[in-house]
Amino acid sequence: VSWRGLAAGRASRRLVLVVVFVALLLDNMLLTVVVPIVPTFLYATEYEGANSSAAPAQTETAPPALKAPPFSSMFSYFDNTTVIVLVSTSAAELVNGTERSIPPQPPASIPPSPSSCPDGEEFLAKENTRVGLLFASKALVQLMVNPAVGLLTNRIGYHIPMFIGFVIMFLSTVMFAFSGTYTLLLLARALQGIGSSFSSVAGLGMLASVYLDDFERGNAMGIALGGLALGVLIGAPFGSVMYEFAGKSSPFLVLAFLALLDGALQLCTLQPSKVSPESTKGTPVLTLLQDPYILVAAGALCFSNMGVAMLEPTLPIWMMQTMCSPKWQLGMAFLPASVSYLIGTNLFGILANKIGRWLCSLIGMAVVGISLLCVPLAKTIYGLIVPNSGLGFAIGMVDSSMMPIMGYLVDLRHTSVYGNIYAIADVAFCMGFAIGPSTGGAIARAIGFPWLMVIIGVINIAYAPLCWYLRNPPAKEEKIAILSQECSMQTKSYTAQKTLHDFPLADDSDVEAE
Repeated sequence: VSWRGLAAGRASRRLVLVVVFVALLLDNMLLTVVVPIVPTFLYATEYEGANSSAAPAQTETAPPALKAPPFSSMFSYFDNTTVIVLVSTSAAELVNGTERSIPPQPPASIPPSPSSCPDGEEFLAKENTRVGLLFASKALVQLMVNPAVGLLTNRIGYHIPMFIGFVIMFLSTVMFAFSGTYTLLLLARALQGIGSSFSSVAGLGMLASVYLDDFERGNAMGIALGGLALGVLIGAPFGSVMYEFAGKSSPFLVLAFLALLDGALQLCTLQPSKVSPESTKGTPVLTLLQDPYILVAAGALCFSNMGVAMLEPTLPIWMMQTMCSPKWQLGMAFLPASVSYLIGTNLFGILANKIGRWLCSLIGMAVVGISLLCVPLAKTIYGLIVPNSGLGFAIGMVDSSMMPIMGYLVDLRHTSVYGNIYAIADVAFCMGFAIGPSTGGAIARAIGFPWLMVIIGVINIAYAPLCWYLRNPPAKEEKIAILSQECSMQTKSYTAQKTLHDFPLADDSDVEAE
């Protein structure tokens, strides 16, 4: 590659978009790739490990289920010794005075019958909480780091934070591949949160600073969020298939390799050594957080994503309990949601401008709620297709209309510096993914998975009407002059509002005087 080519590349907005797209893609693949892996991995290492330290072969091949006549003949290839060992462990399995069979899945050819379900109901219920915490740890860390990154990008520009994000992500991915205990997984997850925070805040801020036109920015954000969606999309199915057929560390090693490619791409297109502080001083985060319109937008992002966040730790475990699903299905359940999210973000990145972004997000939130209410009605994995695709499509609508609204609100009501506003958008996103899994796991354990879906579904439907307030947010006076030329959304100024309020008062006072 010639230097001239590199220089041209550095000036190109498309390449910036590609870099941000890939960074978000990797981040979210790593986010969801663990979804199907962790519950089964912990189950295999801890529950089965504890119950069968004597029979190490257990997790690999399906052992004879004790007291399960339908299968006893099929597993005749086990030699007696193994069977004797299994009988000896059955004493440890007297949970609540009932003998339990040992959990693994039977070969795929056998139709699932009750005894093919994983055993250890208690363990699975407890695991809800632990898996929830593991998933939430990333978002919790990200919440704490985000505001700092927002400030940092205002000071030194977007390029360095973006690269730092890549380095941390790479380390986290490698750590996932080789960690075998819950504690190490938790650490890797938290580390990922730091990396995520750097790359997503810097990435979205960089896009907003490169694409200045509102319409173009909407499209660019739509494409970048497509990367995020694609990550969420491929992550879970990719994870469950790779884990089933190639072992636990394989999906993470593939991701680590992709991360290296992204790092190389960044070195070519960005200038990770370049310090470019924003020319104007950005509006402080606290001021932005006092803006009710920004809070409504952030809330919509938070609650719509919380739905999926609650599904992630609880759905695979619920499927293990009720549908007796084999490993590869646990991740596949999320496939329809992700495909439709991809369609949703790309379609509404463009459409939202035409029919009004506020309307898009209002309809989106309502559909999210309805879809969540339908999830527990599914009896097989095929029953999950319709509610999950509705969910994905609707969240795509909300995300692709809210992200540009965030940028637009800052342009309209504050100074046009985007580090802080996208830190807030990311915080909203993370709040969903932090509160979702941690409370979701606990609630599912306490009152059951179906009620959990009812709660979050109703919250979404109830929140939807608030999006109406984003229809035409008022501008600050000095901004109106600048924006009136190019702006498509109608704005109304504060002065107009004040005078409107004054007239009725004046009339009333006349009436009183008479």
